[in-house]
Amino acid sequence: MEGLWEDVSCSICLDILDNPVSIKCGHNFCHQCLSKYWDEVLAQGEVTQCPECRQPCARDHVMPDTRLRSVVEKIIEMEQKAPPALPEPIKAVQVMDVDKDQHLLTNEEALSCCLEQETVRSSPVCLISIIGEQRGGKSFLMSHLLRQLRHQEASDNSWMTWEEEAESSFPFRDGMDTVTKGVWMWPQPLWVQGPQGKVAVFLVDTEGSLDLQQHMETSIKLCVFSILLSSYQIFNISSKFKRSEEDYLEMFIKVTREVGNTCNLNPLQHLDLLVRDWQLSHDYGAEGGRKYLDHIQVDLRKSPGHDTVLQVLQAETTQCYLLPHPGMQFIGRSEGTLADMSEPFRHHLRAYVTGVVDSAGTSFRTNSKGNVLTGGELMERIKMAKSFANIRTVQRIKEKYSEFLQEQDESTQAMVQCLKVKLSKMRQHLDQKLQDFKQKCEAELQGKEAQKQEILKELEKDLGEKMEAYLKKYQKRYRKKAMMAGLAVGGSALALAGGAIGAVTAGMIAAEVTVMASGAAVGAGGLGAVGAGVGAAVARFVARRKTQNTTVRYSKGTAGEGEVIDDSENMPLLRGVNG
Repeated sequence: MEGLWEDVSCSICLDILDNPVSIKCGHNFCHQCLSKYWDEVLAQGEVTQCPECRQPCARDHVMPDTRLRSVVEKIIEMEQKAPPALPEPIKAVQVMDVDKDQHLLTNEEALSCCLEQETVRSSPVCLISIIGEQRGGKSFLMSHLLRQLRHQEASDNSWMTWEEEAESSFPFRDGMDTVTKGVWMWPQPLWVQGPQGKVAVFLVDTEGSLDLQQHMETSIKLCVFSILLSSYQIFNISSKFKRSEEDYLEMFIKVTREVGNTCNLNPLQHLDLLVRDWQLSHDYGAEGGRKYLDHIQVDLRKSPGHDTVLQVLQAETTQCYLLPHPGMQFIGRSEGTLADMSEPFRHHLRAYVTGVVDSAGTSFRTNSKGNVLTGGELMERIKMAKSFANIRTVQRIKEKYSEFLQEQDESTQAMVQCLKVKLSKMRQHLDQKLQDFKQKCEAELQGKEAQKQEILKELEKDLGEKMEAYLKKYQKRYRKKAMMAGLAVGGSALALAGGAIGAVTAGMIAAEVTVMASGAAVGAGGLGAVGAGVGAAVARFVARRKTQNTTVRYSKGTAGEGEVIDDSENMPLLRGVNG
């Protein structure tokens, strides 16, 4: 159709031909457009010509083109009868992604489009968010919540049969591979009636991850945004409440409280434990959920250490719901339909989804004092959460560097290991590790570049102080070990050789940082005693010279203020007994 419009368009007004005329060269124009154009040409004293090819053309050679006019009218008629173009299906938008290095990337523009659009900015918002393990059917549940919210007027539960909306929902499929990555959000508000007016409801789907050992930091960051983007939290559980779910829930609760304190939010407003594929009894739905929730609490009270989880499970805002297995016919299809579901599953799914939607009008997001938050106010909290994520990143980097220093401390306790690494080499090693951690932190920080650089500057200062404190401790240890090495050598092996031999041998052995086994009983008579005495004196001298050569001095020169300078590389350990 676009090609046809081009063929019947006037090159002067660029619109569809109106009362088309043809001229000598064969080109067509609107009669009015061509007349006006030639009037302007004649006014300038020029000869009339074709506006396109510039061939001269007299005004009396203009002819009405009735055939072309008929074609234009038919095209207009076809355009009016053609069905309107179908709009692009609405799809969930990704507001947070996870890259290959497990770094989280926030799509602040997409979040702003959702929460700061004109109708939402000043309205209360309810955010229904779902978390749980991978491939647990979270996106499937979100799609049914979306259907019910779109068709709240359907009192006969016909909303479950709207299969044609599959393309305009949260993506889900069977198989081993994860569909949802990061955090996804439905971009359009789904309005429900609240006690004081309309409430904008958003659906939030979060990537599943209960592997806390492998992806702990990623899980925490996903938790942060799931908490921010939720006033009604659904914890999706497969079969039963296991230890992995308890550990994840405990971590989630702790992060929830941290986020609440940092962003001035009500931390956990409502929590549903939704147990899928329940087969341990024939009690399903809310009634079966109440019994199972009591059973979980009894089990947790049998052993200490579950206070955090118990406190939340006992709250009035926590409930449990049991869904039966959907049936083998349903899970055997790549995209199971309503007809494939078993009747018990279909019944309880419908009841659960309807109950969640009925609660949405009173489950709007609130701050720590219980005051209602609008979409615009929540967006401000999300921007604050970036600083929270950065704080966690910096804290983790500091902890990792402290662990590294502790490993270095433990590995240099033995005399041989300590004396193998000079102070300058240790400084070089620690500083390289500091830079490595700084680069890792930079890759994970969020926000503007100026803010990142300010954070990195403070981090480098803090890690530098930790490094200097450890180097000071290591220098004292090195001196002590060097003195001990000298005394041990002088009191044993040097007893065999006497004064001169003992002095020379002591210097050589101390310089090479070689620890010999004790041999106090080997020396005999006066010669042995003299050798031991001279050897010990030489050893003390050697140790003193060694620690004097490796000095700590503060200079404003090229080494930098406060830097530890190691001159021992250019100075021999022993120059002679008499200096």
